[in-house]
Amino acid sequence: MNLKPETLAEIEEAIPKYPEKQSAVMPLLHAIQKDQGLLTNEAAEWVAVKLEIAPIHVLSVITFYPFFRQHKIGRRHIRVCRTLSCAMAGGAKVCDKMLSEFDTGLNEVSPDGEVTVEFAECLASCGTAPVMLVDDELYENLDEAKAQEICEKIKAEAMQA
Repeated sequence: MNLKPETLAEIEEAIPKYPEKQSAVMPLLHAIQKDQGLLTNEAAEWVAVKLEIAPIHVLSVITFYPFFRQHKIGRRHIRVCRTLSCAMAGGAKVCDKMLSEFDTGLNEVSPDGEVTVEFAECLASCGTAPVMLVDDELYENLDEAKAQEICEKIKAEAMQA
């Protein structure tokens, strides 16, 4: 795997901070994703060898947490919660609004490269459902009108960039 020297240094510093090597799996995955933009099967295998654990253990962490990704994304990462509270409160309609506004499909990069819209498992805000993350900013109590406002904000910010 071709990692930047500073990423390798970060990884080497992270491992000794834990009483058992395998506990460093998340910091290593964060460092690699920051470096590479995504986590490939090669990355999962590399981490497994580095931490002396089975690759399936690393892959289970990657696939469980919504902040880890296995595919390229647009400049903005939109994750709409799809668990029970959000689903019952209209999360699918919010997601559909985002997809139509950016003329893209679920888990795809929009034609302009600006966004990727995904469903996420629990974003831990059931009391304010439906919710979504745009990059690291949480939006709560959503409906189609609020989703439209967020789309307009994202489009305006893209024009300024």
